[in-house]
Amino acid sequence: MRTELGELSDLQALERLVEIDGLSLIEAGCGAGDAARGLAERGAKVLAVEPDAVQAEKNRGQPAIPGVTFVEAGAEALPADDASVDGVLFFRSLHHVPRELMDAVLIEAARVIKPDGFLYVAEPGMEGSHFTMMRPFNDEVEVRTLAQQALKRSARPLFEESASYVYMQRPRHENFDAMVNKFSALSYNPIPRQLIEQAEVRKNFEAGKSADGYVFEQPMLVDFHRGVRRR
Repeated sequence: MRTELGELSDLQALERLVEIDGLSLIEAGCGAGDAARGLAERGAKVLAVEPDAVQAEKNRGQPAIPGVTFVEAGAEALPADDASVDGVLFFRSLHHVPRELMDAVLIEAARVIKPDGFLYVAEPGMEGSHFTMMRPFNDEVEVRTLAQQALKRSARPLFEESASYVYMQRPRHENFDAMVNKFSALSYNPIPRQLIEQAEVRKNFEAGKSADGYVFEQPMLVDFHRGVRRR
C-alpha cells in the first residue's frame, strides 16, 4: 500500500522524505539535468550520470552549474567509491535500463551508498490520462512492470527499511505540435514523429484540453530505501 503525498513536483516529493541541503548525491539517468540543477540549488552536491552518448555530450557542453558534475556512464558502473554518497536517485529512469541490467543497477547503487544513506526511485505509474495519451506511441507497460519487479526483488533485500509512496503530477503541453516535438527529440528514447502523429493520439490529446493548454494526470510511484545491509 502506497502512502499518498498529494500533488507535488519531483523535488517537492523528495523533500517530504529527506533534507536535501548538504547531501552528496548521484542521479542515475539524469537526462538533460533538470533535476540535478534543482538538487544543487537546494544545497546538494550532485554527480549527474547519463548513459546516452548524445545527451551526455549535450550536458558536457552546458555552462558549468555549481554543485553539479555531469558524466557519461551507465548506472551499472557508477564512477564512485564504495559507501561514498548519501543517496542515489532514479527519476523516471529505472524503466529505461536494459532489462538484463535492472537488478545490477540496484545492487550497484547500494554499493556506493553510505551505511545510513538512501535509494530513491520515482517511476511513472500506469494510470492517468497522460499514460493513456502516450501509450499508442510509447507503450511502456512491460518495462515499467519490470522496473517495479526489480525493486521488489533486488532493492528491498539490500536495505534495512523500505517504504512506498505515490504523488500526482499534471503534465502540461501547449499544443499537439509542442508535445510531438518534445517526445520525438529525445536521443535516449527516440520515437518517430509519424508514430506520435496518429489519430488515436490526437483524440486522447484533445481530451486534455483546458483553459491552460492541454493538461493531463500522471501518478508517480516512489520506492524509498534506507540503511544499506552490508554483507
